[in-house]
Amino acid sequence: MEKQTQDKKTKAAKADETILQKRNTEKMELPPQPEKSDVELSLYKEERQPKPRPPKLLHHQKRTQAASKIQALWRGFLVRQTLLVAALSACVIQCWWRNILHRHILKQRLALLRIYVIEEEAAVRLQAWVRRWQCRRYFSQTCNTLCVVQSLESSIAFRNDDIFQVQYGIVSKQPEFHIEILSL
Repeated sequence: MEKQTQDKKTKAAKADETILQKRNTEKMELPPQPEKSDVELSLYKEERQPKPRPPKLLHHQKRTQAASKIQALWRGFLVRQTLLVAALSACVIQCWWRNILHRHILKQRLALLRIYVIEEEAAVRLQAWVRRWQCRRYFSQTCNTLCVVQSLESSIAFRNDDIFQVQYGIVSKQPEFHIEILSL
């Protein structure tokens, strides 16, 4: 409502200014008159000089100029405030979006790390199973070889010569050997 009344006042002030400008230009555009005597010239000069404006009109014009200046300052302030709010809003949105992107990248890194850990654990287990299988196979082969060698020894008959002196001992049925596991 205030804005409409202010707009009406500014329109009225502009209309008054245009009327005054037209009056001033009409006075200046009078056709030149033929040469006159000194008395007539002095009267003519007095007529051409601008008449002093009434004080009410001057007061109204000054108030109109002051009002338009205040309005311009206020509009400038409002524009700056609007731009500041827009800039701050854009900054908040940008910070929020960067935060979302950072979280997304962090989740991707964690997912890749989990996959890497699972793959490494699986590889280590497979390697351990293969090594265990190889050790068991070697152990069973060694056991079978020792069993064959022991059974052959018990069936060999030795002569009782002076060259060979055999000491007989108790032969166990289980193979005896020592395994050292070295880890790097």
